[in-house]
Amino acid sequence: MPHQEQVRSLSENVLICLRKIIQSIELHSRDLVKRVGLTGPQLTILIEISKKPMGVSVGEIAASISLSMGTVTGILERLEKRNLITRYKNNSDKRRVMVQLSKAGKQIINSAPPLLQDAFLEQLNNLQNWEQSMILSSLQRLVSMMNAKKIQVEPMLLSGHLDTVTHSETEGRHSFQ
Repeated sequence: MPHQEQVRSLSENVLICLRKIIQSIELHSRDLVKRVGLTGPQLTILIEISKKPMGVSVGEIAASISLSMGTVTGILERLEKRNLITRYKNNSDKRRVMVQLSKAGKQIINSAPPLLQDAFLEQLNNLQNWEQSMILSSLQRLVSMMNAKKIQVEPMLLSGHLDTVTHSETEGRHSFQ
């Protein structure tokens, strides 16, 4: 008896692969929230801050992870409310806001699972250039076929909005806004 995938049409198998990708991203995002109470972008920002223990500016964070200053500022506000970071004015330029990890932020970094895009990019970069180009071309065609060219997204593998999880400190549970 043939495998079920062999009985399905090519187009059905394409849809199944797309769905598997979506589900993988959703599962990883949920697991991250469950394990450390953070979204992918929140953890990405904490990781970026950890690279500069003496402090990093909001602008430097935004530039290094390809997010807008407004998005980064909103995420930093949530992280600060959870006491994962501290923000302060730069001594030499009072207009610049600097950010450092708190002790609790360092603990989160040490216990957090790797980001999905890190593992994906490592595997992608191990492919030969022609394979990488073929994948990119196919994905670009899919984006076009799904009328998604105008959708603006950041280079992160996650589901939903960039920062949809908040932490209720009084109740100790996570909720979606």
